[in-house]
Amino acid sequence: MPPWTTAHLPDLTGRSVIITGANSGLGFETAKALAHQGAALTLAVRDRSKGDHAAAAIGGDTTAEALDLSDLDSVREFAGAWSNEHPQGLDLLINNAGIMATPQRTSAQGFEMQLATNHLGHFALTGLLFPALVAVPHSRVVTVSSLAHRMAKRFNFDDPMGAKKYRAWGAYAQSKLANLLFTTEFSRRLDLDDYSVGAVAAHPGLVATNLQGVASRMRGNNLEFHVTEFLTQMISQNVNIGALPILFAATAPGLPNNSYVGPADKWQTRGNPTLVARDESATDALEARRLWDWSEEITGVSYPF
Repeated sequence: MPPWTTAHLPDLTGRSVIITGANSGLGFETAKALAHQGAALTLAVRDRSKGDHAAAAIGGDTTAEALDLSDLDSVREFAGAWSNEHPQGLDLLINNAGIMATPQRTSAQGFEMQLATNHLGHFALTGLLFPALVAVPHSRVVTVSSLAHRMAKRFNFDDPMGAKKYRAWGAYAQSKLANLLFTTEFSRRLDLDDYSVGAVAAHPGLVATNLQGVASRMRGNNLEFHVTEFLTQMISQNVNIGALPILFAATAPGLPNNSYVGPADKWQTRGNPTLVARDESATDALEARRLWDWSEEITGVSYPF
């Protein structure tokens, strides 16, 4: 079978797409490819100025709107405004934005920042946009996870915010595990109630983006930043290749709910996009339901099932 590339993307003329964190890295590459196929894109970005520059570079029917996923007030404002301006509904939501292994910080609502941004913000955004997704037959939600989810053997419900003990990489891994548990439970509920909305997940493998050096810069460690940047460039795929699993997950026809797409090599680090396995911790149905209920309670965003 020939490798799957952007040449396999379908015509997306008239399809509405929201991509979070799309002003750089994987989100930007994903947006470029979808715009080339005619999609009407909204880049949901924390920095509106950078988003406007990205939208201009991408071209086509592309706009940028401000969204701070770590702040639930911002999530509600974005979802409400977008839904009012697009009564026809939403074809595709790509939950891509994320932060990685940052020093301990808290969000506007007092949540651990990585969990707030990577999971809780996307959980709330998807729920608030759910009526727009339901309005379009066979719409789809793609949530971007990471190989790092394997580092978290379980979601720590006893100390989810790391108040007792914070480890930057542990918090990141937990947030990426949460992405997969969210997709697992979302898929189950969609299938149970016979919705046509699709819910899948993807990960890029090892990719050189601007995420890897952010934590070092925040700590003011320039040596660590340059070493990290050098090693990342040595072992990683280019970002345009890393975007392929996300694009496959977003557009491949007939993809079953709860599919997980990643690179095809043995370690899922590089290669053509294909369906891949996830750690057992990400398939635990009881943990997925527990996380769902906890996420609804803590965000105040409820789904209609």
